[in-house]
Amino acid sequence: MRILIVEDEKKVAAFIKKGLEEETYAVDIAMDGEEGLYLGEQNQYDLIILDLMLPKINGLDILSSLRSKEIETPILLLTAKDSVEDKVKGLNQGADDYLTKPFAFSELLARIRVLLRRGKAESKTTLEIADLTLNLVSHKVSRGNEEIELTGKEYSLLEYFMRNQEKVLTRTMIAEHVWDYNFDTFTNVIDVYVNHLRKKIDKLDDRMIDLVLQRFSIAKEIGDIKKTNGIEVIDLHRESQIINRFTEKLAGTLEKKDITAIFDPIYSISKRLQKKSK
Repeated sequence: MRILIVEDEKKVAAFIKKGLEEETYAVDIAMDGEEGLYLGEQNQYDLIILDLMLPKINGLDILSSLRSKEIETPILLLTAKDSVEDKVKGLNQGADDYLTKPFAFSELLARIRVLLRRGKAESKTTLEIADLTLNLVSHKVSRGNEEIELTGKEYSLLEYFMRNQEKVLTRTMIAEHVWDYNFDTFTNVIDVYVNHLRKKIDKLDDRMIDLVLQRFSIAKEIGDIKKTNGIEVIDLHRESQIINRFTEKLAGTLEKKDITAIFDPIYSISKRLQKKSK
């Protein structure tokens, strides 16, 4: 998610930028109204934090200009003014919310999250693709029932991919939304992060593959033992026992017919491997 801060007070801008980056947002800063208007018109942002009292062009004029050009990016006004008139004027000109200085960062963050959800017309707090789940509130990612530990930038990258799974994303688009407009797209940083992310997500698949390989390796060893001791390969009683044990352990999650459907092909392959040992 990419946010533009238009704020001429360096300490305030740096404070907001640091806090938002810790929450995995990509952040651009404009130190005056002229630069803020230019960035707001030229770039695609998920949200704009706009101070009212700015040099060159004031916040209300920026707001009016953006709305007149049908730029519907959610805009949160920051103001040192506490008068009802200023707040009403800003809201009437198209602002989505306002916050009076000084403010707690936790309140700013809460308002930002509300506006981002509203801007995307979504009330859900998770993104899902197959068994991969990303929690937009806790910033936790899991696959199946297992949590995946991601860095802040990896989380932002995955969130951007999951929000835009139907789109073709260019390196420039990824760089601008996950990093910022000063990012050098000619470096291999994006490739490195994508590779790290893929490895972490696919790590669970690798573990499942290892478990299956272990199962078949054991099946072959069992075949060798049965051959040595003259025991028949097919053991329907043993197969039934295993399925019953899993049915008990997964009660309320899977029915016996589902577990049987999972184990039938495993048994079939295991029997073929065991017969080859004979």
